[in-house]
Amino acid sequence: MVNRKTGKFSMEVKKTVDKGKRVLVMTNDYYYTDIKGTPFSLGVALSRGHGKYFFRGNVTIEEGLHDLEHPDVSLADEWSYCNTDLHPEHRHLSQLEAIKLYLKGKEPLLQCDKELIQEVLFDAVVSAPIEAYWTSLALNKSENSDKGVEVAFLGTRTGLSRINLFVGAEQLTNQDFLKAGDKENIFNADHFPLWYRRAAEQIPGSFVYSIPFSTGPVNKSNVVTASTSIQLLDERKSPVVAAVGIQMKLEFFQRKFWTASRQCASLDGKCSISCDDETVNCYLIDNNGFILVSEDYTQTGDFFGEIEGAVMNKLLTMGSFKRITLYDYQAMCRANKESSDGAHGLLDPYNAFLSAVKWIMTELVLFLVEFNLCSWWHSDMTAKAQKLKQTLEPCDTEYPAFVSERTIKETTGNIACEDCSKSFVIQQIPSSNLFMVVVDSSCLCESVAPITMAPIEISQHNESLKCERLKAQKIRRRPESCHGFHPEENARECGDAPSLRAQTVLLLLPLLLMLFS
Repeated sequence: MVNRKTGKFSMEVKKTVDKGKRVLVMTNDYYYTDIKGTPFSLGVALSRGHGKYFFRGNVTIEEGLHDLEHPDVSLADEWSYCNTDLHPEHRHLSQLEAIKLYLKGKEPLLQCDKELIQEVLFDAVVSAPIEAYWTSLALNKSENSDKGVEVAFLGTRTGLSRINLFVGAEQLTNQDFLKAGDKENIFNADHFPLWYRRAAEQIPGSFVYSIPFSTGPVNKSNVVTASTSIQLLDERKSPVVAAVGIQMKLEFFQRKFWTASRQCASLDGKCSISCDDETVNCYLIDNNGFILVSEDYTQTGDFFGEIEGAVMNKLLTMGSFKRITLYDYQAMCRANKESSDGAHGLLDPYNAFLSAVKWIMTELVLFLVEFNLCSWWHSDMTAKAQKLKQTLEPCDTEYPAFVSERTIKETTGNIACEDCSKSFVIQQIPSSNLFMVVVDSSCLCESVAPITMAPIEISQHNESLKCERLKAQKIRRRPESCHGFHPEENARECGDAPSLRAQTVLLLLPLLLMLFS
């Protein structure tokens, strides 16, 4: 693109999502070309499987408008269905309001994307029956008597969303879900919702279950999100046209799991081994290794390797899970530094000179901002004791992410520990991204360290590293022409820098301050 060429290529990429805890491995197709008559180039990246093809249908404007005006319908407000910035009278309009005015012919000056709007109208009409289905579920108390399922939602690739609440808005466990501030779970200018992207990357027909991560120090959540993709039945292309899902209470989801785990296929319905037995520990983990259900409720949301390090290490060795190493070249690491002794600075003329200059600049800024003359006579230039100071410094870190192998349906294993043998079995839950893991609890196997996801510093930004990075410069292309002047430029309005002269008083002031100190 720097060399203004036209072409295309494909590449496997790793995209971190959900606060950097998960990783999506996908194949992107890249297209690039130069823009004629400008110094710019344009590149487009399309994720293979749910970004290249789309389905277009025809509906009447009346049908589409009728379904767009449903109160539970919303559009991606950061998308440009219509250009509302062109005229000042349109800037207060949302995209949905602009589309309605455009279709009704009330705003002839509005410029809109006709093809995209036609796709939105089609999605609105096709997805309308799901509202009646959700309403019937809400009316049928036997299906949701304990209010476990709280929200149902649908999103299409045109940015249209439908949301249905099964409980009152004030009763929602997760009050931020699908709101404007929940950037990861709504349609944005640069990405689809997280539940949409994860569902699109899964095998068609399977559900993706996950516990949302918070930005706080403790990643605990009381809800579970489940979503699945909707694909067009086409043997050649099979584009993803939408994703649908629900959000439910974690306690409701866990109760359903424990009930199902006690049901066995024997004639009497009893289980020879049950999760209720003290000899085993049962876990339900997702395809990234995070615990959704555990007998110890406090472990919910934790990484499985931190709880059962020996078992996770064995799963990695057997290939049931794989580790993906990610790098952060813009991380900040904590470092301990010794702060300079103020008394030592008084003995060193060079340090005193620098301190004086720093003080002058600080007081000058304060004087100009606050016009407070008193601050000139009460500066803090006292000596401070030497102490350790913790600071943040630029650094490079690496951190792991884990993904399950899709072909593994059931695996058993034994781990040789110091004085015992630890056995386990892992089985995939059909049509989901979940795995049930049953571990022998009688053998602790404490000799194997837990596997954590904490970032590790791999190098500090020292002088040698800076030098190496300067040697590896990015590709650059020289301008094809040089513009030393412009006929409309008035040279007299600039270039007065040589007229600046250092004042004698300012040159002598640091020396006077050193003498007085």
